[in-house]
Amino acid sequence: MKIFVYCQHVLGIGHFFRTLEICRHLVSHDVVLIVGGTLPDLALPSHIRSISLPALMMDQNFTSLHAPEPTRSVSEILQQRKAILFNAVREERPDMFVIELYPFGRKAFRFELDPVLESIASGQLPRSTVICSLRDILVEKKDTRAYEERVIRILNRWFDGLLVHADPDWISLDETFSRVKDIAPPVVYTGFVAQRPTPGDRERIRQYLELGASERLIVISAGGGNVGGKLCEATTAAFRFLPKDGGFVGQVFTGPFLDEADFRRIGAIAPSNVQVDRFTPEFPAFLAAADLSISMAGYNTCMNILATGVRALVLPFSQNREQEMRANRLADKGFVSVLQEADLVADRLAERILAAIESWPERSEPPCLEGASKTASILEKMNEKGAIRRIAP
Repeated sequence: MKIFVYCQHVLGIGHFFRTLEICRHLVSHDVVLIVGGTLPDLALPSHIRSISLPALMMDQNFTSLHAPEPTRSVSEILQQRKAILFNAVREERPDMFVIELYPFGRKAFRFELDPVLESIASGQLPRSTVICSLRDILVEKKDTRAYEERVIRILNRWFDGLLVHADPDWISLDETFSRVKDIAPPVVYTGFVAQRPTPGDRERIRQYLELGASERLIVISAGGGNVGGKLCEATTAAFRFLPKDGGFVGQVFTGPFLDEADFRRIGAIAPSNVQVDRFTPEFPAFLAAADLSISMAGYNTCMNILATGVRALVLPFSQNREQEMRANRLADKGFVSVLQEADLVADRLAERILAAIESWPERSEPPCLEGASKTASILEKMNEKGAIRRIAP
């Protein structure tokens, strides 16, 4: 089966890494990953090819698109992207077209998606089973009624299935989308998509860092780095308020997109027991080796926390409800403790770190974290059935 997977990240890189984890599990298929945002250097598995659309990103207020390459205009990139995507579908004739988030989000990219979807439905492009791949929680919209009406109209017109990457016993789609019952294609929960460490990662990473048995590793991270720089800086400064004989060692991953001046400032204030880097492809392995994680509350990092079982302090991104809702849900079940902006003062943050290291509440049973493998199985079943709308959710 040839599967096209479209993923457009606009601020962080969580959408991309969740999508990539699903693609990794489609190992027996020809997977073409279509990416439209700036990424760190990363080697893809051999069964995955990539098509890189000219990059477009959004500002932190999600109000306008901009080109990371300042020499190119947005209008020029729009036309080029539209042609590349349409021609790729026409020439490669995928059996399945998986689109991450749209139409629940990425409305700014309908200029390139809608023509492809309309042409698949009309027969101008080869028939392809069209699937929406959706995370657990949707951000709120100013006009909820109009937004939900538009989503329903597009889903019911062009899509054959909706895969929700969540465990409904933890978070269900109807908590942030009121018209689930009006969705005509099957809605299938896959469980959460979690990149897992491999056996032996804890020992390997701790050996790599030359950590003794009594030393306590704290991993600080900010996802892509477009937001979270303040958290990294405050936590780095907090190490000076931790007990000198406590054996604390810090590893900071600021994210590849953190402003260079901010990255250098964090490095300059870091004490000798704190290492500051931008990115690692082995993030789950570092969390497996850690005694505490301090991060934002994005989907991927929270799933890494659940998969490794590491104690965690999380700071929700304050611009919308998504990360706060996820963080509070995980906190209620004992898996994280939630930070507030007021905690981002070095001495106060040091107190939160010590409290988390010294004691932790009882945890509930974790949710289903097999979303990547289950998604692969569901897509295979959908392709075998052909008439996707006849498959029961």
